[in-house]
Amino acid sequence: MTDLSTVVEVAGLLAGAGGLGYAKVRAPRVYWSLVGLPVTWGRFTFTYRSTMDVCGLTVQPSRLRAFLTRNVARREVLPVPPKVRRVRGTSTGLRVTLRLPAGLEPADVIAASERLRHAWGVHSVTVAETKPGFVELRMTGYDVLRRVRMPRTARPDGLAVPVALREDGSAFVRDYQKVPHALTLGANQSGKSVYQRSLIKGLAQVPVALVGIDCKRGVEQSAYAPRLSALAITPDASASLLDVLVSQMESRFDLLSLHGVSDIWELPERLRPVPIVVLVDEVAELFLISSKKDEERRERIVTALIRLGQMARAVGIYLEVCGQRFGSELGRGATMLRAQLTGRVVHRVNDKQTAEMGLADVAPDAVMPASLIPAERPGTAVAADSSGGWAKIRTPQTSRDEAAAVCRDYAHLVPELPALDPYRPLVPADLPARGPSLVKPRPVTE
Repeated sequence: MTDLSTVVEVAGLLAGAGGLGYAKVRAPRVYWSLVGLPVTWGRFTFTYRSTMDVCGLTVQPSRLRAFLTRNVARREVLPVPPKVRRVRGTSTGLRVTLRLPAGLEPADVIAASERLRHAWGVHSVTVAETKPGFVELRMTGYDVLRRVRMPRTARPDGLAVPVALREDGSAFVRDYQKVPHALTLGANQSGKSVYQRSLIKGLAQVPVALVGIDCKRGVEQSAYAPRLSALAITPDASASLLDVLVSQMESRFDLLSLHGVSDIWELPERLRPVPIVVLVDEVAELFLISSKKDEERRERIVTALIRLGQMARAVGIYLEVCGQRFGSELGRGATMLRAQLTGRVVHRVNDKQTAEMGLADVAPDAVMPASLIPAERPGTAVAADSSGGWAKIRTPQTSRDEAAAVCRDYAHLVPELPALDPYRPLVPADLPARGPSLVKPRPVTE
């Protein structure tokens, strides 16, 4: 009987160990919640002071504190680490809020993040400043980008659209009011199109006008026709459509001037024009010319894009530009336009120079991580903006049919913009046509 019970106990232990090993590979969230989180929390608690000391994240105590410690508490005077204000476990990692002592700044903690990662045995440690004097350590217990699973709370909210998953387990949100214009770069098969589909899928669900420019004869964006207010599939049509958008911009500035405001969001809701997001696929096709006669068209396109990039934010017109490379080799005006596209998303590239085109002027530290994205991780990218901050992200797999289905479901959100009607793509008879709009901006007179 004793031998049987021993066998049962050993079998149970082996089964439990095997189950945990399986969960670690196939269900990392379960493994992290059962094993990883308690172990990491304990390691953090017991080694916090010594880890901060060896990582150079301590300061000498004030004279008063040193005097009270030595003469009142009768204890040895030790360096002061950041004070732990809050520790919170999540399904992907651990969040720790720290109060920085005088003499430390967030940059010091950011510089030590790689050492902290190894000290506590986690996959990554990112640092975010929450308010002056406070930072949050966002530890990720495992590689959340291996299998992308967006947070359940990630939903479009106004002009803020969740597009991808960040390395710390939170959603990467494309917020057009904070970052009005953006540039997406990446080589073939890098996941650039998947990123655009995820973005369109989110934008289709919010009350905005979507304008597509796809000079590959519309092979990508034509599937989203039910939700598009306009679509141009040739350089000539693109030039004409951009001229109309510039006219719209000028008319909206007249509206702002009439009501004495500087931004459409200061207008009453009944007077506010609908926001317009311009989606440009393969921007190089708009810059390249094959003969002398195309130069005039190119100048029109480049001038219109630069004017929109410089001024259109205030009137609710936003640019989302996509391409494989975007540098001075495209000709005059390329670098000037790129300077206006402050949001940057760089997927796997073929050379370091392309990564520098996208990131060197906004987040130089992000160039090397973008250059090392492996080919077997499509959809992985580095996202940055003019604030200097950057993060590694990965877009969930989104098929063209899936994005097109969402565009059909929300076709009724296409707003009334008479100026764009001549460029509205034809919708097949078996798809829903334009329904009642939820956003009906007041017509703007010239």
